[in-house]
Amino acid sequence: MTPSYPDFSYLFRVPPENQDDDMPVSVVEDETEEEILEQEEYIRCRQCRNILASPDDRISIQGAHQHTFANPHGIVFEIGCFTAVKGCGHLGPPSDEFSWFAGYSWRVAICFMCLTHLGWFFSSAGKESFHGLILDRLITQ
Repeated sequence: MTPSYPDFSYLFRVPPENQDDDMPVSVVEDETEEEILEQEEYIRCRQCRNILASPDDRISIQGAHQHTFANPHGIVFEIGCFTAVKGCGHLGPPSDEFSWFAGYSWRVAICFMCLTHLGWFFSSAGKESFHGLILDRLITQ
């Protein structure tokens, strides 16, 4: 006896050339190219596409936006500095051990959505705080 399976074809998108009049009509409309071009550009988590910041949030710290550092274990990170990052959370107490920026303490920064380690949050008494985000863990759309 051959098992009978329910028809879930309505869950899948059928190309227009293969559609017939008996097929259900999709209630989701395609975005036009114009609508896609009008969308604002954001910096996002590469893992889950969570919006983290705007390109306008890029800043220079110690004369540059981009920095390359190695941690005490020899792992090299290329980071970019950002003033306002809304899609990150911070873990652990502030530490000033092995800080890459003199006078700043750091905390680990993770993505709110997928918990990927995205970089560090740097803060200092009397100075502006900022995020140093690992550039290869970010995308711009």
